[in-house]
Amino acid sequence: MKIYFHLNIKGFSNCYIVVNEFLKEAIIIDPGQITEEMINRIEKDSYTLVAVFITHNHASHVNGLKTLRKIYVPEIYAADWEIAGNATHVITGDGSICIAGFTIKYAAIPGHTDDSMVYKIGNVLFTGDTISAGKIGPTNSNYSNIILRTHIERKIFSECDATVIMPGHGPPTSVGAEKLFNIGMTQQK
Repeated sequence: MKIYFHLNIKGFSNCYIVVNEFLKEAIIIDPGQITEEMINRIEKDSYTLVAVFITHNHASHVNGLKTLRKIYVPEIYAADWEIAGNATHVITGDGSICIAGFTIKYAAIPGHTDDSMVYKIGNVLFTGDTISAGKIGPTNSNYSNIILRTHIERKIFSECDATVIMPGHGPPTSVGAEKLFNIGMTQQK
């Protein structure tokens, strides 16, 4: 597995291209903006874009999907049907999908948004806005904050400390670092 990072300057959000070099297949997680650099990455190495995974329906994480769909025909996975209408494979709860030679585990972690999903490939978690280095996603109520922190505790902090977190915003981190230093998990809203 190889992961290519792309920063969406418009929304300061992270987009990831995850490739299986043996199968020459790729997936994209949170296409906030599609740039020439990203297209060149896929085309230069002759990858087939087989799927797009959306962590949640915020513009800075989905705006590039329209451009992608004009160039490629990937399967689209999200917890919100509105992402791509009938082209969306709606996923809910927790489960797994085998695609691009990977077993992609997914987990619903509501709180930041109702449709927030986290994806795990190998020892890497793609968390969207659920959790990032030193903080958790903003919520609109105390109840949502409690729900978010409870799900993070159960579904993310239960992972091995060495598990890498690739967030929707900011730098990569690890489960172990966030257990020790994430201020959002210790503060009450």
